Amino acid sequence: MNQIGWNVIETEFVPAELHHKETMFALGNGYLSTRGTFEEGYPGENATTFIHGVYDDVPVVYTELVNCPNWLPLKIAVDGEVFSLDRGEVLEYKRQLDLRWGILSRDVVWRSPKGQTLHLRFDRLTSMAEEHVLIVRCQITPIDFAGEIEVIASIDTNVDNQGVKHWEHLNAGDTDNSAWLQLGCLKSKIELGMATQLTCSENAIATSANVNGNPTLSAKYSAQTGRTVTVEKIVTVFTSRQVSHPAQVAQERLVSLPSYTTLLAAHGAVWDALWRDCDVVIEGDSTAQLAIRYNLFQLLIAAPRHEDRVSIPAKTLTGYAYRGHVFWDTEIFIVPFLTLTQPQIARNLLSYRYYNLDGARRKAHEAGYEGAMYPWESASTGDEVTPRWVTGADGHPVRIWCGDIELHITTDVAYGVWQYWQATGDDEWMQQQGAEIILDTAVFWGSRAEWNSDRQCYEIRDVIGPDENHEHVDNNTFTNRMVQWHMETAIAVLDWLRQHHPAKATALTAQLDLTGDRLQRWSHIAQHLLILHNPETGIIEQYEGFFNLIDVDLSEYEGRTKSMQAILGIEETNQRQILKQPDVLMLLYMLRQSPLKTPWANREDLQLLRANWDYYTPRTDHTYGSSLGPAIHAILACDLDQSDEAYEHFMRAALVDLKDVRGNAHEGIHAASTGGSWQAVVFGFGGVRLTETGPIVDTPHLPPGWTRLNFKLHWQKQCYEFDISSTNGVTEVRVINNSEVPTLYTEKLPETFMDLSIKPTATEMPIKGVIFDLDGVITDTSEHHYRAWQQLADEEGIAFNRQANESMRGLARRDSLLHLLGDRQVTEAQIQEMMMRKNGYYEQFIQTLTADDLLPGVLPLLDELQATGIKIAIGSSSKNAQLVTKLLGISERLDAISDGYSVERHKPAPDVFLHAAMQLGLDPADCLVVEDAAAGVEAGLNAGMWVVGLGPTERFTAAHVICDDLAEVSWHDLTALLADSQIVCLPIAV
Repeated sequence: MNQIGWNVIETEFVPAELHHKETMFALGNGYLSTRGTFEEGYPGENATTFIHGVYDDVPVVYTELVNCPNWLPLKIAVDGEVFSLDRGEVLEYKRQLDLRWGILSRDVVWRSPKGQTLHLRFDRLTSMAEEHVLIVRCQITPIDFAGEIEVIASIDTNVDNQGVKHWEHLNAGDTDNSAWLQLGCLKSKIELGMATQLTCSENAIATSANVNGNPTLSAKYSAQTGRTVTVEKIVTVFTSRQVSHPAQVAQERLVSLPSYTTLLAAHGAVWDALWRDCDVVIEGDSTAQLAIRYNLFQLLIAAPRHEDRVSIPAKTLTGYAYRGHVFWDTEIFIVPFLTLTQPQIARNLLSYRYYNLDGARRKAHEAGYEGAMYPWESASTGDEVTPRWVTGADGHPVRIWCGDIELHITTDVAYGVWQYWQATGDDEWMQQQGAEIILDTAVFWGSRAEWNSDRQCYEIRDVIGPDENHEHVDNNTFTNRMVQWHMETAIAVLDWLRQHHPAKATALTAQLDLTGDRLQRWSHIAQHLLILHNPETGIIEQYEGFFNLIDVDLSEYEGRTKSMQAILGIEETNQRQILKQPDVLMLLYMLRQSPLKTPWANREDLQLLRANWDYYTPRTDHTYGSSLGPAIHAILACDLDQSDEAYEHFMRAALVDLKDVRGNAHEGIHAASTGGSWQAVVFGFGGVRLTETGPIVDTPHLPPGWTRLNFKLHWQKQCYEFDISSTNGVTEVRVINNSEVPTLYTEKLPETFMDLSIKPTATEMPIKGVIFDLDGVITDTSEHHYRAWQQLADEEGIAFNRQANESMRGLARRDSLLHLLGDRQVTEAQIQEMMMRKNGYYEQFIQTLTADDLLPGVLPLLDELQATGIKIAIGSSSKNAQLVTKLLGISERLDAISDGYSVERHKPAPDVFLHAAMQLGLDPADCLVVEDAAAGVEAGLNAGMWVVGLGPTERFTAAHVICDDLAEVSWHDLTALLADSQIVCLPIAV
């Protein structure tokens, strides 16, 4: 099975890395995110859940995202001793974040202080199909004891934002197995409702209570050695931002939810749709492959898929740094990825800026200017929320000027709007929202640029550019050149409106006072705004006077563990040519097609880039400056054909959170790096350029070792798939243009159960995956099973023959044993012992299996399916499926195995097949089941899948097609038989 590049795995818990790993293992669904703390808790943990848009007022930083009640707590007590990693003995430990399906799992073998050993398996997900649903599932297996186990599930309301309280208790209640609460923010008055329930697969004594203000549910049961019991904690959460009565809605939603298996399948289907459009495949470099997928995963779980009044903060929803405020990171680093893969989400993020225009207008007015001036840090209203003062490392107050004079954010937003429009052709949104953003921010710049009569040019003085090491500078080239672009773009947008949407043009002209004099001034500014450029050297001065600053050789500071500003101090750094991040080079990237528009820009673009790269790159603090810089340097290094240097910068960006390369990952995910890493791969290594007619590959620059790069881009309602391969120094580029863009999966679960009835017609076969039963379909181990059951039966003195064995066909091991025992009374411990004994015999007998034991026709059919691009899975009740497929030599041909360990309910319940479909990333109706047992056929039909039955007709009543076996049966034959069956594939709710 190909799981490479999809799993972030931790095999040892290191307490010193607690907060870094909390960030690294964060989960989310576009509505909320939860840091990767443990269900049982840990001393000093930073348990945090942030919900988009839930802000509350706070001193100094104005407003911050509010830490919501901790929904995770699930404690396991053995004879009164509570499982925790800081007590007892941890014998085995593994934590795994499955990026493919958005599931965080943890396996722990723990010995209590009294010597009782447990195997615990935790699974956690924040549903992508139903964003208000959160799930923790735990499988508990006593290894060497029997006794009482108590499971305690609660919602912890005693939460704060690093010491600041935001919630007041409003109401709460409980029943036997569910509880709920209602809280309200102290200042913003946003209300939150949560409801939770606890279910247990074993007969348990359930109780509910309110413990110290925390809704608490518990279940006690008698545990047996080797017997696994599953508990599920499901939580629903709503706020008054979406509904009027969030606590009531949370309770109603909780009682209407379907089974865990159905929730899981729906969740997996959304991830499949997302990865189908967003995945980047890198072959030849497993580290880079995992890193890029991890970054995209973190970006996707932060992206609001269903709301356009919120945006992605600089630390996503995973940390307290920057208090959940939104920066230019969104439009410049994140929006490009979403524009070209998930355009609806990009539209949501840009609409956030539209709805916050009034705040931008207030800021401009308060500063004495016209139009809309976007805040450097934004939250819910669009007003400036950058703190003016913070406490420095020495305890003294430090003035923060970004909110006052880091003005390029205003043009950055307009740039994001323009790029989105060019890529999507979304004229409707542009005329309704985007045009107003570009035009009113242009009004601001028209009032901010000053005419210098002595120099006969416009200037923009007293600003901060992208390089925040230098404050209060005049004529920052990035700012001035982007304003020049802005003026030209605003004029073009108004011309487009007048031509295509005259009524809207007339309305905006009146609303924004776009007089002829104002438009003439914009044109004049565009022609005469000062751009600092030396035609002799080709070097662009970052701002006036930069070249007069003290030069510094950063190589003399190698081995440092903090930024140059932290070493030298703010004022000393301000006086030196030390860049926090690319400034001039950032400009050359953003305006790659037309970097300069001056009479002196007489050099070719590449020469211009090389001259400025050589000057500014050695003066940039790459390691501990801004995390925004490395991805941009990676792209430009590719333009200069410096692949080794590009790769170094790329990995610095891509591993910033996985490897904590800057030592600050505990503060939250670096949002700009997630999107910047994707841009480095696509625009740097992939060599993609965006033209008026669509994306093209100019010159790819695959790093050494990369043998293949594959990704998709959406452009003007078309989907382009780029496949770049490198073999023996020869690079091949394939571009596939699909005229129909796959749509984003945004379906939510209906009130009762997920509708799996995507009904294929008999003439349109949508099958994308085939799920095979194992025994009797792939191979025949029935004789081995029969021998194992016969030996057990002989030892227990039970009459058993082949007829009795036939009646157990398709049953799970436990069900088979109970059938064998009949009316005999046995204890649970005896059942467990007999199952283990029978399985031991079976495992002994099957050790002789080889590829020769594959049934006729199986291997050619598997090969044909692979060649056709059909995904292949095993869906078996057997708990030996992994071992059997390995012995048969077909593991590498399989994309997934769903077995007796994967689900609780076995055939004829559909769970094992639904789980397999989820692993394949397919809708159930896109799958075909091949079965030889009546219970298996029924399970496939219950799952809403196509079914082929193998065996005598009398064994099956509803299979779509019945064959004797797979000998001489091709995939073409099967699809033809299915098409002729004239039966529609319908699901059955179970």
